[in-house]
Amino acid sequence: MSTVYDCSVPEERADGLRAAASAVRAGRSVVVPTDTVYGIGCDAFSAGAVRALLAHKNRGPDMPVGVLVGSWSTVDGLVLSVPTAARQLIEAFWPGDLSIVLPHAPSLQWDLGETGQTVMLRMPLHPVALELLREVGPMAVSSANKSGRPPAATAADAVAQFGEELPVYLDGGPVVEAVPSTIVSLVGPEPVVLREGGVSLAQVSEVLGTEVATAPR
Repeated sequence: MSTVYDCSVPEERADGLRAAASAVRAGRSVVVPTDTVYGIGCDAFSAGAVRALLAHKNRGPDMPVGVLVGSWSTVDGLVLSVPTAARQLIEAFWPGDLSIVLPHAPSLQWDLGETGQTVMLRMPLHPVALELLREVGPMAVSSANKSGRPPAATAADAVAQFGEELPVYLDGGPVVEAVPSTIVSLVGPEPVVLREGGVSLAQVSEVLGTEVATAPR
């Protein structure tokens, strides 16, 4: 049975966060509001949970899942190293709508899909998402929608798409502006913007002090 928790009501918010944390620890996926769109998320370190998340979305491992974190310091344990450019972007735009792609730490036993030994990280600017992340740790999160359908901008949108498939829906109100995050890859010798979203190419270039290229389409 699925439950929608209205996070504008303190008691429901507390109950919802407890239910969501319990579901995530049990290997289930939950719906959580973020500052970009609603997300469907699970334990980033559970390969089975990530496979189930992708199945809920009708997606395969060829479209890997990003990871949301609840603090800047979490990143240090997830990647091979944190270059200066990454720290500059984190300080400028986190929490917020900028995702950073870095080589992940080889010691981590996770399976986020066909990532090429990399991980896409973001710290969202949403209090409900941050509370859950700080309770359960890094979560594999993708937009809350079935493949080919628009991302959910409200909890009701997510319920309409997933229904009883998911146990917990955290309702944080409608997303004010459903804009995807900007994705910056720091895998190669120079930073590359893979997707321009809420943070402009010009803003990224200004913070890094160099003209950043975009990936060829």
